[in-house]
Amino acid sequence: MTIVISNDLIQATGKNEKLLQLELAIIMFRDYQISSAKAASFANLSLLKFRQELAKRNICVNYDISDLQQEIETLKRLGDL
Repeated sequence: MTIVISNDLIQATGKNEKLLQLELAIIMFRDYQISSAKAASFANLSLLKFRQELAKRNICVNYDISDLQQEIETLKRLGDL
């Protein structure tokens, strides 16, 4: 699916396309519509960078035990743990 946002609308926000994409990802995450991993992917950011963006906006990360387990497995796979 492709979403087209007119240049007029983009200019009216004062933001560029990348920032609008990030804002949409944050809204979907904040409203419990998608996970932080999916939101980060949508925004074309690493999970760490996405979480840093959330922190800048004082948005809590919904982090549970399954998230921790996934991160541990990822760190093991990458050889960082």
